[in-house]
Amino acid sequence: MAAAAISHLRRGAQRHALLYLSRRHFSSPSSLAAAAPLAAAARRLLSTSVESGTSSKAGSYKPPPLDPFRAALAPASPPLESPPLEEPPATPPLPEVASAAAGPEQDPVVLQNEQLEGLKAGLEAVRSREESPEEKEAWWLLNRAVVNYCGSAVGTVAANDPSTANHMLNYDQVFIRDFVPSAIAFLLRGESDIVKNFLLHTLQLQSWEKTVDCYSPGQGLMPASFKVRSVPLDGNNEAFEEVLDPDFGESAIGRVAPVDSGLWWIILLRAYGKITGDYALQERVDVQTGIRLILNLCLTDGFDMFPTLLVTDGSCMIDRRMGIHGHPLEIQALFYSALRCAREMVSTDDGSKNLIRVINNRLSALSFHIREYYWVDMKKINEIYRYKTEEYSHDAINKFNIYPEQIPSWLADWIPDKGGYLIGNLQPAHMDFRFFSLGNLWAIVSSLATQKQAEGILNLIETKWDDIVANMPLKICYPALEYEEWRIITGCDPKNTPWSYHNGGSWPTLLWQFTLACIKMGRPDLARRAVEAVEKRLSDDKWPEYYDTRTGRFIGKQSRLYQTWTIAGFLSSKMLLDCPEMASILICDEDLELLEGCACGLSNSARIKCSRRAARSQVLV
Repeated sequence: MAAAAISHLRRGAQRHALLYLSRRHFSSPSSLAAAAPLAAAARRLLSTSVESGTSSKAGSYKPPPLDPFRAALAPASPPLESPPLEEPPATPPLPEVASAAAGPEQDPVVLQNEQLEGLKAGLEAVRSREESPEEKEAWWLLNRAVVNYCGSAVGTVAANDPSTANHMLNYDQVFIRDFVPSAIAFLLRGESDIVKNFLLHTLQLQSWEKTVDCYSPGQGLMPASFKVRSVPLDGNNEAFEEVLDPDFGESAIGRVAPVDSGLWWIILLRAYGKITGDYALQERVDVQTGIRLILNLCLTDGFDMFPTLLVTDGSCMIDRRMGIHGHPLEIQALFYSALRCAREMVSTDDGSKNLIRVINNRLSALSFHIREYYWVDMKKINEIYRYKTEEYSHDAINKFNIYPEQIPSWLADWIPDKGGYLIGNLQPAHMDFRFFSLGNLWAIVSSLATQKQAEGILNLIETKWDDIVANMPLKICYPALEYEEWRIITGCDPKNTPWSYHNGGSWPTLLWQFTLACIKMGRPDLARRAVEAVEKRLSDDKWPEYYDTRTGRFIGKQSRLYQTWTIAGFLSSKMLLDCPEMASILICDEDLELLEGCACGLSNSARIKCSRRAARSQVLV
């Protein structure tokens, strides 16, 4: 059965490569020479398919009913490839900063090899470190959560709670977002096969037909989760085969598509390549096509006036109604990170130049938008407090017509004098002033936030430790929705009562992202303080999914025990703190080159404001 699945992957990859080549007609020697790199790419693709030592009879695995790669490689390819954009006009040079101090440029290949050697040394340090009893228990539980498909590990279940064996809902499935901390833990331990299998099999699921009430979403959509099922083989009840059964949101509560799944997949693909050196996986035709399909979904033109992604409620980690519809920070931080990662991995050729240009322009606009309009500190809140409204001009200060009365009463006394954060959401006449941990932490990790803003976020967490960390790190958001606000915004959701679950609950899985942010900012002491405070308690409490109450003292009233990403988040945090250099597989540093030049050109028109120049100026403050 394993050989069947492997054979399908190889046949599918070969079919996609040959399909692409067959659509190009090479008659002259020069065109034959142009075809040589494509043929070499196809050979590399076939030589880097999933490996397995298990053999069985082939032919039992059925391919998915819809193959987007065939359509994606057809003449009507994703619009990102055509038509080409005009070259941007020449722009005045920006003032030089810090570049003079930078050393001579280093060969990218040499630099990549040096980084890989450093990561290999880090892996050896991780393997040789002494583990605490809690870590040993966590590893045993994580390995017990592994899901096998056709003899190969492909992921981990969301939870393995024996007390709910008869009422699992979808906790027995492999979630893309939930598997990420598990994947990081396995990669840091040198166990990369499960991550490679996960990446390739979820890529295959991307091609499945997905329909809700006769409507099909975009081809690039990644599933929220999948489950391994045994089904009768060709109607024979005595023989069975294993199949992957994905959920793209058509079975989820609320029927919401998982916007973050594709973003996490790209981030994990980059991390896998950096730590293993297996860049051949990124170069495969099917993987490159998968990246482009995800980007096509995210970068397609629409009615938006803003560079942020417009999503509905429940489309990310907060997967229930919590008033985050619009442009939630979590999605924007993951979007920015995925664009940064994809830009590194997209094959460089004539066909990708336009795509890279589109990515750079979006990154520039997105970073400016978030840094300028989402950031609040005491100074900014005072500015909002004095806003004039109903301004109609290109030079309006209150661009989103925010009414000062929106400033919540708790905020003025809560925000510290030193520090600040990125608000949860921004729309016309609406600012969500809640502090969302994941969005702020990943803004630090991806360098969506400036250096000064990142320092301010960690200063705020340290100052407000009793509110955001308290007895169990970290609050998913602060503060909770209560009373009439809870009834209106959540629809009286009994699971999201105040200070529970997504409404101000404490989620220990956020430890690994907090650790990454602290390491990047040179503050590992904060992460170590949080991990050491809860290490024994998590084990004693049987690794709950989340905690309730304002200070996180109670295990969540509907919390599953032995929650896999709680276990994996703890393990990843411990390993990252002992070997902080390994954080580089996920961190993105500030890219000053991104702020050079501008697609819109510099103009004296009041209609145009150069976001790149403004974004760069913020880095220098």
